[in-house]
Amino acid sequence: MKKTLKPENTATTTVRLARKRVIFSAKARPGATVFLAGSFNDWNNSDKEMKDKQGDGLFTAICYLPAGTYEYKFFIDGVWCTDTTNPNVVSTPLNTLNSIIEVK
Repeated sequence: MKKTLKPENTATTTVRLARKRVIFSAKARPGATVFLAGSFNDWNNSDKEMKDKQGDGLFTAICYLPAGTYEYKFFIDGVWCTDTTNPNVVSTPLNTLNSIIEVK
């Protein structure tokens, strides 16, 4: 009779979703304070600061997101702004617009 051995320690396997590198860009005045907020970070308008590395008013931020559709906006000097370079928007219950990005 063959004996089946059971492992004493069992490990839980965690499946991680593949994430894609997404670069967000916003144009603002040099020296502005710019944050990225959206459905991917619970609309936290102080979590993801965007950087103007060249000092020319082009602010960028990199996010690693799993496949899906996300709403987002820029928070520029305390004002919510849609992404003017992205024509994909959705109306919100507050009668404002959010930009939309689809990550594949």
